[in-house]
Amino acid sequence: MNYRKLGNSGWDVSEVGFGGWALGGQWGGQDDNDSIAALNKAIDLGLNFIDTAEGYGNGRSERVIAGVLRERSEQVYVATKTPPKPGPWPPTPYCTVEARYPEDYLRANVETRLKNLGTDCLDVLQLHSWTRAFNRDPAPLEILRRLRQEGKLRLIGISTPEQDQNCVVDLMRRGYVDVIQIIYNLFEQEPAAEILPVARETGTGVIVRVVFDEGVLTGKYSKGHTFPADDFRSDYFAGDRLDRAADRVEEIRADVAEAGLSRDLTLAEVALKFVLAHPSVSTVIPGIRNARQAELNLSVSDRPDLPAALLAKLRRHNWLRGVWYAGK
Repeated sequence: MNYRKLGNSGWDVSEVGFGGWALGGQWGGQDDNDSIAALNKAIDLGLNFIDTAEGYGNGRSERVIAGVLRERSEQVYVATKTPPKPGPWPPTPYCTVEARYPEDYLRANVETRLKNLGTDCLDVLQLHSWTRAFNRDPAPLEILRRLRQEGKLRLIGISTPEQDQNCVVDLMRRGYVDVIQIIYNLFEQEPAAEILPVARETGTGVIVRVVFDEGVLTGKYSKGHTFPADDFRSDYFAGDRLDRAADRVEEIRADVAEAGLSRDLTLAEVALKFVLAHPSVSTVIPGIRNARQAELNLSVSDRPDLPAALLAKLRRHNWLRGVWYAGK
């Protein structure tokens, strides 16, 4: 396992981390024993960074992670997230910080995160969504600064809203966040324009989520595939979205084959290596549900980097689909 600096924190984190969403049960049925086996295998293989959230099973993911870490002696960093109070997701330009992230709510939520994770100080606390409208008066981040001074958390972060990831650029430049969590993958390459360069300039740690575009970039799902109703991807890939994505995955497969690497690398490995090729990325957090997935994802760290020519060619798969959720 290779390790990278998490921004200016001084922490060395595994470049492949553990995405804990599925442990909460929203990706179809999930047995806690499988989750425990996955976490233990990942730590055995050198992983030391785990990402979770309140919204992952109403704290279930956090509690499973805490149970495993109680039995381990290794230093493992855990990042969790506090969502805004109920309302539009993500917050709209008309939302106010007073309505979505008031101080009494943030303080109470942090206490719940501490309890679920069985700790007295959170490694990383991220606000689970944001809007550029909050940048004029980022009071929630000031509250988190006070909580840090009180010893409740170490690093402050924001998990970007899908439709306006650039909302964090100003916050990085103003020193409000220690880390950001972004979507960056073969289809979503826009962070390379400004977010990633600014993160490098400001020493902001970068956690990359959705590296497989919710699974389709692994090449496992062909046109016509359907997801169970209790799997959030049944909505994410509603209508013809999966079919269109699958067609584009085949184009990626063709590029890898033309480079002579189709026998050496799976599409999942290509997806991970593409993200890790950017020097601003601190860690990428693929979702992991079982021990076998832990082995496959973490082994990528020890594989050779993608050739420069292939990296350059893969840039053509940037897919501007800002109205994806509108079904267009």
